[in-house]
Amino acid sequence: MLKNKSLILFKPKNHGTSLICKKMLKKVGWVLLILLASIVIWYWSLIYYGIRQGIGQLQIVWNARPVEQFLSDPTFPDSLKTKLRLIEDVRKFAIDSLGLKDSKNYKTLYDQKNEEIMWVVQACEAFQLKPKLWHFPIVGSVPYKGFFSKDKAIQLRKDLEAEGYDVSIRNPGGWSTLGWFNDPILSGMLDRTDGDLASLIIHEMVHSTIFIKDDVDFNENLADFIGDTTAYDFLKYRFGRNSKQYKEYLYNDQDYRKFTKHILRGTLSLDSLYKSIPESLSIETKKQLKDSMIYKIVLSIDTLKLHEEKRSTRLQKRLPNNTFFMSYRLYKAKQHDFEKELNASFKGNMRAYIQYLSQKHPFL
Repeated sequence: MLKNKSLILFKPKNHGTSLICKKMLKKVGWVLLILLASIVIWYWSLIYYGIRQGIGQLQIVWNARPVEQFLSDPTFPDSLKTKLRLIEDVRKFAIDSLGLKDSKNYKTLYDQKNEEIMWVVQACEAFQLKPKLWHFPIVGSVPYKGFFSKDKAIQLRKDLEAEGYDVSIRNPGGWSTLGWFNDPILSGMLDRTDGDLASLIIHEMVHSTIFIKDDVDFNENLADFIGDTTAYDFLKYRFGRNSKQYKEYLYNDQDYRKFTKHILRGTLSLDSLYKSIPESLSIETKKQLKDSMIYKIVLSIDTLKLHEEKRSTRLQKRLPNNTFFMSYRLYKAKQHDFEKELNASFKGNMRAYIQYLSQKHPFL
């Protein structure tokens, strides 16, 4: 009887505890729900942007077709088939000779139908070469924001200009999704010269191998350095040093390096100017001083004796703003540092250098 009585007395107590637990769980559930809703509301613009970007990227991936289909299509131009085969050769070279990660990218082709599909917005302080940063999960802070909608990019430019920023919109020739998707070849890439195409593919493959969170300067400079440098090695391997393709790339690259060094020197001049401008000056006076300096930098491009004469003429017609100069810092300012390290520590062995960097900087 005692045993049965104890059981009878115990059951109501257990039942009460169960009700209390249910109430507590319900309260916790509501707290978590409210917390989740608050997070969604607080980060809604970022979440909405991420959803739109994901949809835009997926549309490209879904509509890309295997390269083999284009190679077997008798109506597809032979000249473009040659470029597709070249890209596969670049991939193999980058994987086998450079040790870059085989991400399975560039095995499909997306037909842009001669239209732009990505618009990238960059912004910079009006009187300082300081970029506006956008903050994203995983990749961290970046000085640009991409859109698959031209209207969205233009609207952001208007908003930023209203806030006083220098703003520009550009159309990238390619981009890396850092392994989230299998990146396709974009049909616009096939318009590039062989050397430029090789440099671009290697550049994007570097991003899939080495990418540091919150350090876009390092990521873009490194990818550009490896892409531009090893394109020579690929062309020499694929066509020979005396080939038309090698000489064409050499010719264009020498021009571009001269131009880049000039623009980077210009960034130093602009930095000095901005630091010397008194805060008391009016915005209009500051703008006049700024435009005068930029015009001087652009005008002196002609002293470089570049083969492409249109470059300075084009820039004189519409003066670039701070985002133009900031971009050269983003992609080119550390090239000499990488080259120095490559030669001093690795005797020019790019594969060994890439292996070292991969171990030193684990991917994301």
